[in-house]
Amino acid sequence: MGLHVDEIPVAYTPTGGWTDTMPPAVLTDCDTPLVAGAPDLRGLWRPLEVLVGGTPVPDHPVLRMPQRIEQAGNRVVITTGGVLHDMRCDGTVENGVHDVAAADKVTPITVVATYEDGVHVLRPEGLPVEIRRWRDGEHLMWEYVGFLARFERES
Repeated sequence: MGLHVDEIPVAYTPTGGWTDTMPPAVLTDCDTPLVAGAPDLRGLWRPLEVLVGGTPVPDHPVLRMPQRIEQAGNRVVITTGGVLHDMRCDGTVENGVHDVAAADKVTPITVVATYEDGVHVLRPEGLPVEIRRWRDGEHLMWEYVGFLARFERES
């Protein structure tokens, strides 16, 4: 038997973020099944295309940002762009992301996470935006401020 999701400590972005090599996976030894209503976003995802205003942008920086998504129970760990965000998708500030922004790896952020109609939704505290991830067939979709990205699973 593996570990229950509650037995694994919350992970945070290393000081200054990470470069080149992603830090080790957090939920590797966990066998807690996903909660009802959670889309299965697990895997290492490679970006295929980024659209801005519906138009492909072939040199968008997100095209150089693979994402690793781990899930167990209502917990999600997203590792990408030099950060590692570990959260519970329960709609509370207390169990959301308490980490640093990807932009500078220093600015503290607090983000509420939920699952809504098969979509992983992030709402940064104090900002009128939503970040959304969902499955479109075999692809992962990521809607962020100003763009929509499509990813394919590497593993």
